[in-house]
Amino acid sequence: MEKTETVHAVHARDIEGAKMGMWVFLFTEMLLFGGLFLLYSVYRSKYTADFHRSAAELDIVLGTMNTVILLTSSLTMVLSISALRKGHRGLSSLFQGMTILLAIIFLVNKYFEWSAHIHQGIYPDSPVLLAMKRGDIIFFSLYFVMTGIHGLHVLIGAGVIAGTLVFTTQGKLGPDNFVMLENTGLYWHFVDIIWIYLFPLFYLIV
Repeated sequence: MEKTETVHAVHARDIEGAKMGMWVFLFTEMLLFGGLFLLYSVYRSKYTADFHRSAAELDIVLGTMNTVILLTSSLTMVLSISALRKGHRGLSSLFQGMTILLAIIFLVNKYFEWSAHIHQGIYPDSPVLLAMKRGDIIFFSLYFVMTGIHGLHVLIGAGVIAGTLVFTTQGKLGPDNFVMLENTGLYWHFVDIIWIYLFPLFYLIV
């Protein structure tokens, strides 16, 4: 009896440690994006007119679609965790797969959006961009850097979810062992929240 209680206590500490580790990691990510948001705010206040003009070049339809896609992916991620906690591995796997699919659709949309800008000759250090006003150069430089870093986080998140999907189908994750999926969900919600800030900052300032 005492040995069983000790095992449960160690398991509980491991879970709390894993959750704490994820929150610390997310805090470092907040510092990264927080610095970029601060940089954006400084330059936007300095080159307000240029930022507004450059924002008009972005595709608000694709931006809105990607916002809806990521919000939906957050829902499917929550549903996958809920299903796993109830012991429904098959349903959890389905929702995890849907989350991965939505992440891929997001990245494909972003690829087409970036491709359109590159086709117009607008990309970092391009002759077309360097011929623009300083505010326009800074806007598009921040746009490519910030959405690029975010896109990388989406790709990493999709990869991690693919890992939890494999573990779920193999029975390694279940109602008694779901902290990995829960932490993955925290990361995914963070990625979604970052986009919720990026979307209005770049697309809705016209």
